[in-house]
Amino acid sequence: MDTNVENEGEFIMNFHGKDIKIFTANSNPMVAKRIAECLGLPLGKSEVGTFSDGEIAVSLFESVRGSDCFIVQSTCSPVNNNIMELLIMIDAMKRASAARITAVIPYFGYARQDRKAKARDPISAKLVANLITRAGADRVLTMDLHAAQIQGFFDIPVDNMLGNPLFTRYYMSKFDEKLFNHDEFCVVSPDVGSVARSRTFAAKVHMGLAIVDKRRQRANMCEVMNIIGDVEGKTCILFDDIVDTAGSLCNAAEAIKTIGKAKAVYACASHGVLSGNATQRIEDSCIEELMVLNTIPLPADYTGKKIRQLDASPIFAKAITRIYNETSISSLF
Repeated sequence: MDTNVENEGEFIMNFHGKDIKIFTANSNPMVAKRIAECLGLPLGKSEVGTFSDGEIAVSLFESVRGSDCFIVQSTCSPVNNNIMELLIMIDAMKRASAARITAVIPYFGYARQDRKAKARDPISAKLVANLITRAGADRVLTMDLHAAQIQGFFDIPVDNMLGNPLFTRYYMSKFDEKLFNHDEFCVVSPDVGSVARSRTFAAKVHMGLAIVDKRRQRANMCEVMNIIGDVEGKTCILFDDIVDTAGSLCNAAEAIKTIGKAKAVYACASHGVLSGNATQRIEDSCIEELMVLNTIPLPADYTGKKIRQLDASPIFAKAITRIYNETSISSLF
């Protein structure tokens, strides 16, 4: 894993009557451990398991009375189990008289169900937000929500961290402007919906912007891809927030290579959901490298070489420090 994060100052804890405690459930314990290490704190003593009938059992082995508690739990696969673990842990801390409970959710599941796409659809992202609020969380700390308006689904404060500074630092180091001409590089949005975030990223890495336009001319016809922008002979970086089955990403990469005649295609995304046979699809694709953040663990059986992770833990540690000290988080970005 590439940490590739500059030391931006010490994580100074200003103890003001409340101590700070970092706990984790089962979705992403390695990130929780890294966050605790960045803060110079031990992980809170707890256990999250299951009873014989499958019900979730949470045990806290230390007092949290009067403490500022942070629970690190991505709601990735198995999504519903991880959500229940988070909710039950929040409830346990609330009943144990924690002074404040922050749900640290590096990847917020159900975020793509944020509106009614057709009649009688649920808005599941709002339901999950309600559950977290009603369970007793006082605030939420997350990263790169699929849709920024999901912050408004919560009736408690939400801090939505940005992952693109990590990618900016990585690619500005990998393709140093002293060694590479950035006129020969291009950031590509894999669809129209990702244009805004891709444009911001392109400006930060001093590269041009192109868009993959996907459309069906008629029902039951294959999807047609057009490349808006000049990518011929260039090294392209596909930029997205989530890679799930990787079908759209790999198809976009193929279109950039065959239709756009690009020289090479790299890809990056904040959250590597990587469901189904996504990892194999990426390994078999023309993508040179897929860089994701460690908001979701890589599949345990992954042995390929194309998918790599950047460590987002230091950003979360800085945000936790600022929440604890009641100082601004926006200045991090």
